Amino acid sequence: MPIDAAKALAAEPRTGEISWTPKDVLLYHLGIGAGRPATGPGELRYTLESRLHVLPSFATVAGAGSPGVISGLSMPGVDVDLARVLHGGQSLTLHRPLPAEGTATATDRIAAVYDKGKAAVLVMRTDVADAEGPLWTGDTQIYVRGEGGWGGDRGPATRREPPAGAPDRIVERSVREDQALLYRLCGDWNPLHADPEFAERAGFDRPILHGLCTYGITLKAVVDTLLAGDVARVRGYAARFAGVVHPGETLRVRMWREDGEIRVDVSAVERGDAPVLADAGVQYA
Repeated sequence: MPIDAAKALAAEPRTGEISWTPKDVLLYHLGIGAGRPATGPGELRYTLESRLHVLPSFATVAGAGSPGVISGLSMPGVDVDLARVLHGGQSLTLHRPLPAEGTATATDRIAAVYDKGKAAVLVMRTDVADAEGPLWTGDTQIYVRGEGGWGGDRGPATRREPPAGAPDRIVERSVREDQALLYRLCGDWNPLHADPEFAERAGFDRPILHGLCTYGITLKAVVDTLLAGDVARVRGYAARFAGVVHPGETLRVRMWREDGEIRVDVSAVERGDAPVLADAGVQYA
């Protein structure tokens, strides 16, 4: 079996230094659609270095692109074809607001390996700290088709009960035709998001948007709509990637405000509200 669960779990953590600058933050914000309208006061906090606020989901690309998936596939005990890999979900715990510039130590390890029958799920945990202490912890769920069935632990249930009642807010966000090409400059070079031939080999009729791009678009919509644009109020954010997004589509973001959490559901308008993000929530102060 290309995934040796025992070996992957026993592997020593991998530690390295990462760094980022305001230019990296600005590029990330543009990669998730910030700057529309270009001179809007609410957008300038994401696009102008003199008043820059860092959206917490920048943590998913800080320093090294999208290290969770790529690093996870290179860990001991893991040897799989990239074309069979999907990003199944992402969670972040913020220990304090992210600085616009920094150098930190990132420690990666495989925290869990689950047997889903027709697939395996790897959970790649990344802890990041700088000289002042912990910054964030991220869990990346890596879904590997065709690698289950060895009789291992199926893992905890990840589905949540849907929010009660009508959404408090519904907003729509358009995805540019070239959004994936722009977002990949943040460091995720998976050809699934740019190369039609690779996308076809992976089972898609055309390149799809990065799940983490949708993840960032969604968090920005929540912060701007229900948190008054205050990125520092975000304490955590988790979502399951329930479906693909094609560049050029429109995302419908539904939000329910609960005590300490904003529940979120995201769908693709042009495909009959096909699910995109599910079981999502933003914890806030």
